[in-house]
Amino acid sequence: MATQTVAIIGPQTSTTAHVISHIANELQVPLLSFTATDPTLSSLQFPFFIRTAFSDIYEMTAIADFVNYFGWREVIAVYGDDDHGRNGIGALGDKLAERRCKISFKAPMTPETTREEITDVLVQVALAESRVIVLHTSTAWGPKVLSVAKSLGMMENGYVWITTTFLSTWLDIGSPLSSDATDDMQGVITLRMYIPDSERKRWFFSRWKNLTTGKTANGSQGLSTYGIFAYDTVYALAHALDAFFKQGNQITFSRDPKLSQLRGDNMHLDAVKIFNEGKLLRKYIYEVNMTGVSGLFKYTSDGNLVNPAYEIINVIGTGTRRVGYWSNYTGLSIVPPEALYSKPPNRSSASQKLLPVLWPGETTHRPRGWVFPNNGRMLKIGVPKRVSYREFVSQVQGTDMFKGFCIDVFLSAVNLLPYAVPYKFVSYGDGDSNPSNTELVRLITAGVFDAAVGDITITTERTKMVDFTQPYIESGLVVVASVKKTDSNAWAFLTPFTPMMWTVTAVFFLLVGAVVWILEHRLNDDFRGPPKQQMVTILWFSFSTMFFAHRENTVSTLGRFVLLIWLFVVLIINSSYTASLTSILTVQQLSSPVKGIESLISSKEPIGYLQGSFTRTYLIDEIGIDESRLVPLKTPEETTEALKKGPQKGGVAAYVDERAYIELFLSSRCDYSIVGQEFTRNGWGFAFPRDSPLAVDLSTAILELAENGDLQRIHDKWLLSSACLSQGAKLEVDRLNLRSFWGLYLVCGLACVLALLIYFIQTMRQYSKHGPEELESSGHGSGSSRLRTFLTFVDEKEEIVKSRSKRKKMEGISYRSTSEVGSSITFNKAYSQASLNRIDSVNEI
Repeated sequence: MATQTVAIIGPQTSTTAHVISHIANELQVPLLSFTATDPTLSSLQFPFFIRTAFSDIYEMTAIADFVNYFGWREVIAVYGDDDHGRNGIGALGDKLAERRCKISFKAPMTPETTREEITDVLVQVALAESRVIVLHTSTAWGPKVLSVAKSLGMMENGYVWITTTFLSTWLDIGSPLSSDATDDMQGVITLRMYIPDSERKRWFFSRWKNLTTGKTANGSQGLSTYGIFAYDTVYALAHALDAFFKQGNQITFSRDPKLSQLRGDNMHLDAVKIFNEGKLLRKYIYEVNMTGVSGLFKYTSDGNLVNPAYEIINVIGTGTRRVGYWSNYTGLSIVPPEALYSKPPNRSSASQKLLPVLWPGETTHRPRGWVFPNNGRMLKIGVPKRVSYREFVSQVQGTDMFKGFCIDVFLSAVNLLPYAVPYKFVSYGDGDSNPSNTELVRLITAGVFDAAVGDITITTERTKMVDFTQPYIESGLVVVASVKKTDSNAWAFLTPFTPMMWTVTAVFFLLVGAVVWILEHRLNDDFRGPPKQQMVTILWFSFSTMFFAHRENTVSTLGRFVLLIWLFVVLIINSSYTASLTSILTVQQLSSPVKGIESLISSKEPIGYLQGSFTRTYLIDEIGIDESRLVPLKTPEETTEALKKGPQKGGVAAYVDERAYIELFLSSRCDYSIVGQEFTRNGWGFAFPRDSPLAVDLSTAILELAENGDLQRIHDKWLLSSACLSQGAKLEVDRLNLRSFWGLYLVCGLACVLALLIYFIQTMRQYSKHGPEELESSGHGSGSSRLRTFLTFVDEKEEIVKSRSKRKKMEGISYRSTSEVGSSITFNKAYSQASLNRIDSVNEI
């Protein structure tokens, strides 16, 4: 550094780069490194550090995409505990989190680790749950870790080993390798920085082979991608210096006052100087745009090389096989990245593809990626010890066994898993009252239980604590109340429609009758006559259309148009009325003073709920019902007694519970029924700790049970009991209201308005054409006289108006002829008396 340095190439490790970067910052000397891939070196803390290879941030992104591609959610990180290892694994954790994955266990090792230390660390890894292991270290001791793993049986079926670029570098440099060297890493996945194939690359490899042949005992020295980036690093710096000098810049140095103050006989720090043009040279380096052996060598705005990409390598036999590529542009693919740069980026899951992988244990079947912790420790599954509705879950008397609908569903789902699940059921509850399922779920988070199986409702509060499987039964909250039979009365025929519906229907009957009368009055003799007769005609025609019994024919186009639409409306109304009345008269009706949850909210009467269920919390927190109104009930018998007493005798007005329980409750109690609508949408599921892969696999198994019909068969076995379902009882048939028919009435009303508008326009045209005398007279009269004239014209039959108009037209023609003859007589007085007599005869005519 005392010899006026303008740039530094190196160092080899990220740890050393952290140290040298401080010196480069002080002396403003660009530091170019092709092997220090620690992503934190690109921070603002080290402005003079320039990476000439791909950052580990891209490598960790590729690993995260690979893990996500195979559906794994947890990995174990084994790494060297130095700047390179820690910061790389930190980046991996961030990228996994973006894909909803995580590092479940970190296993750091000292940079100078021994085989004994590696063994101790890997033993801890073997006891963990995940079987997906990411190894991030150096070529110095990375292969040793794989060797120890092989000796511990961790290279067998079920394991996944993913290594960073150290392994591909080790393989490339030592290639070709012996079978002994690769036996310890069969099925391992490693990454290699991708360099596009080119004539320049082939030429470079050929020269390298010629240069190294005979230099080593094993033949030619292998070349890794880091060697290629080292070559391009020198040329990139040369390009930058060339541009620097072409712009007329000079190299100058100055003393560093900070270092000049330090005195030491051995360090000679006063000789170290600052490169004055260091920032300018750094600028020219970042502006380099060349094609090197590694391909396009160019920097992005964030100081990283463009087009970062990796090959995904699978170690097989004594060699490797490429199973795909990863690029920052499109993710995973089996097509070289340069072939995709000309296309729009596509990161959809369908576009992510890899070739088949040979995993450890020489299997092509995708490893599950996890096992039960502690090498098969039995899972403690908490089961609620119920005192009511024991058809869902109950403990067999005097044993540790459980039975019921929920237990059968769990056992059937477990039997569908492709692996064995060691477990044991542990009862939860005192047996005197129903235990709280929320507390049971909380005990999973406390580590008391590894899972919970039973009638556990999936609620928002519980999903914040654990993960649930796919619901295996739907069960929302409903209201149950006492009901009584209602008999039909003399006015039952009015029941199908609401009062508003009856009123609007009657108004429309009269309205349509009046519109048709207006449209037909001037054309149709059936709609003419004295006023009283016409009023009767309107009323008769209006209501006779209800039975399609109208005798009057419609002759106008507009009248037929309105009548056609109205008859369609009448058809729909008649059909709906008939169906509703039939239901009322033939089906036994039940009535209850409680109409649903809304009527319970507005009242002050007590409400029953099942002890231990989430119903109490929901009614208080979500519905707003006062806690003093809620009465806990333990058993169906206790619920029946409380409903029978009613609120006046110390009972309850209604009972709120989940539909699954209520269906079982009502199967043998016909005096009660569900009132109102279901007001929540919940389901039951099995609870597991957060991010448990067993929850995902069991969800798949439950869906399979539903698809093949086994879930329904289990339901029928335990819950099919329908003693009251065949009685044909119905709880207060819903009356037909205006809301169901307003669309029909709207169409009919618009048709009437449109027809009247067209009719008015036509009438005004006829009035202006066929009523000139009336127009003339009305022009000199008052407004009332003009209106009477117009109404008189409208009241006349159209045929008579047109006939009169035609007759007047003919009279006008005759009058003009007579006038012409008279004029001839005046100017021809010399005619004979005989002619005069003839003219008199003509005038008489």
